[in-house]
Amino acid sequence: MLAVLLLLVPQAAAPNPDAARVLVVVNVDSPAAVEIAADYCSRRGVGERLEVHCPDSALDAARETISYAQFAGAVEMPLRAALAARPQIDFVVLTKGIPIRLTGAPGLGMDGKQPSVDSWIAAFGYEKLATAQRVALHDTDFHGNAYVNRFWKSTRPFSHRDFGGYLVTRLDGYTVADAKALVTRSLAAEARKPEGEILLDACAGFGFESADAQPVSIPPGVEKVEELSTASFNTDLVEAATLLEKRGQRVRLDKKSRFVGSNEPLAGYASWGSNDLQYAVDRYHELRFVPGALVETAVSTSARTFLATKGGQSLIADLLAQGATGAKGYCDEPLVQAVASPTILFERYLRGWTLAESYYAASRLVGWEDIVIGDPICRPYRK
Repeated sequence: MLAVLLLLVPQAAAPNPDAARVLVVVNVDSPAAVEIAADYCSRRGVGERLEVHCPDSALDAARETISYAQFAGAVEMPLRAALAARPQIDFVVLTKGIPIRLTGAPGLGMDGKQPSVDSWIAAFGYEKLATAQRVALHDTDFHGNAYVNRFWKSTRPFSHRDFGGYLVTRLDGYTVADAKALVTRSLAAEARKPEGEILLDACAGFGFESADAQPVSIPPGVEKVEELSTASFNTDLVEAATLLEKRGQRVRLDKKSRFVGSNEPLAGYASWGSNDLQYAVDRYHELRFVPGALVETAVSTSARTFLATKGGQSLIADLLAQGATGAKGYCDEPLVQAVASPTILFERYLRGWTLAESYYAASRLVGWEDIVIGDPICRPYRK
């Protein structure tokens, strides 16, 4: 009987050595942020926290944007000081209740100067590195400035000491429950490795290129970058399928015109979302995921809000509500080259890297429009 009773007692998660590398930023003016941060620190054993005061973005969409002047005094200055005093920190965790975008940010960002708060923090310290590469990004309707991510395509795991900057993720979603579920799924995936197929949905109407150059890098020394072609991301999806199949991972690659859904929970997902020429909203909302699943969609404003809304492009918040453990989105137009490379994202993750390392190694830019959602130290495939 004693053995049976012991089995019924919830077991605490095993200590994670990566927890010492995490700093959680808590907006104490947001009840949602306080609750999510306390839950995360308790379940992950994270001891490093920074309390700040800023608008509560969990209340309404207007508060999801913060002026740089207010952000600099309320968040950036104390965060830079906290990080300088904690050289062991590699990961910074934000939560629902902290604004997602900056307006009036100096130097970087788009014409409207609205980079994400997350990506702005990820570039902390780049301004002091002689080897940091700034690029001007151009398209027909706007131009912007960002840094080339020094961790892009890395074959070595991340440390702030070696690469500069930080890997910033966010625990967010439509509700506090959605944000806390990210941690639940992370722990579940580490207890039992994710099983299921990875669905990669290309859009035939966007064409394909030679696979030899994929995924495309921003060349060293380049100062001006034009947008990548849609065929480039399509081809990256094909390359990802080839690589993952060689590793023994179940993959479904769809290269036809249709936008596809799934009848089974997925271990990973990447598509054009609502940019697909045959996008079907019902198929997007039928997607479900096993614990540990990562997702990416090539959608310009997929992280424009984490509050209930109607209309507009598809949102990653829906995929989080439907069971995804990690996601990457964009608070404003990022251009195709900002979208995470599926080849690198899933290869690094299955190699045993953390969620944050996998997304950032697959991302070309920092100080830009990117927002990565999830527990940064989630590592289901730890070797």
